[in-house]
Amino acid sequence: MSDFQFSPDLLPKHIAVIMDGNGRWAKRQGKPRIYGHRKAVKAVRETISTASRLGIKAITLFAFSSENWKRPEEEVSVLMDLFMTVLTREVKKLHKNNLRLQIIGDKTRFSDALQKKIAAAEDLTRDNTGTVINVAANYGGKWDITEAVKKIAAQVAEGQLQPNDVTEECISQQLSMSGLPDVDLMIRTSGECRISNFMLWQMAYAELYFTDLCWPEFNEQALLDSIIWYLNRERRFGCTSEQLQALMKK
Repeated sequence: MSDFQFSPDLLPKHIAVIMDGNGRWAKRQGKPRIYGHRKAVKAVRETISTASRLGIKAITLFAFSSENWKRPEEEVSVLMDLFMTVLTREVKKLHKNNLRLQIIGDKTRFSDALQKKIAAAEDLTRDNTGTVINVAANYGGKWDITEAVKKIAAQVAEGQLQPNDVTEECISQQLSMSGLPDVDLMIRTSGECRISNFMLWQMAYAELYFTDLCWPEFNEQALLDSIIWYLNRERRFGCTSEQLQALMKK
């Protein structure tokens, strides 16, 4: 439609990403799995930058699930070291660009040093008003809902809340990312077509986009392609890659 006027209001407000395929991608290169994890950092940077320039309100990246502890001990150890290094290196850039960082998940299993690094990073960016970058680490959707229910049960036990007062909104307020919109678009890389216990409550009405690209291959154009797919799924016809790129230059 030549007379279509694209509005930024049509964009997804919250994008969630399951960053999958690092190990498989590395194996194809004849490299160890950790090589893929290190190369994945570039895809994270590009995705955050693109989302920020588009004015996306929030993006949530699934970095490490609660099930990932079952991986080989050496790989988990390297992932934790990489997490620490990336936090140290990237948080100042996020702060400089007015982005807010939140680490979502059960942080108690991390080392004291990593917990302190997380707290410092969150504190530094707490008052920033740009895109919220949620990194889900030691996170599971069932864990998130269970923790919310525990908090509500405690309020009921203390007489602060009656059972009939428990509503969907009440539960939502106790979940991780409670102050953010629910997920509009979920992206999973590497060709796997499942949500793997990720943000089960928040993705109730999300559009689910699956791509065969492995995460280290994901780039700005790949994110734009997923957003165009989302716009067409929502019957918001006519948006082009050029229109999105123009929006990022404003």
